[in-house]
Amino acid sequence: MADFVRDVMTAGVVAVRPDASLVEAAQLMRAQDIGDVLVADGQRIVGMLTDRDIAVRAVAEGADPLTVSAESVCTPDPVTVAPRDPVAAAVALMRQHAIRRLPVVEDGLPVGVVSLGDLAEAQDPESALADISRAAPDG
Repeated sequence: MADFVRDVMTAGVVAVRPDASLVEAAQLMRAQDIGDVLVADGQRIVGMLTDRDIAVRAVAEGADPLTVSAESVCTPDPVTVAPRDPVAAAVALMRQHAIRRLPVVEDGLPVGVVSLGDLAEAQDPESALADISRAAPDG
């Protein structure tokens, strides 16, 4: 069983500028086969943008995804963890804040993301969530 966030996180960061359009962010998510990107101004994390944010906070409201910025729809100032933090701390933060993903930050720089799927694969590899997390995407 993994003890630290670094043991379960998905390393690497995919980010967009705060002024990137939602179309740009969605195309990056599709190309990388991911459901979230960090919104970053240089090395500083401004927010986290998910595919659900785009759908619920913009498209469902009738906003034009070509003109709406990532920063205007993202969750600002996301809760973060460090690679050396215990996995239990990440789980507690996810529960406390009712979130599915946490950016992993080391020395002020984003280095990865830990998701519920990452935790499921590490903690309970036979669970349905772990199976879903490992599955290849549709289409």
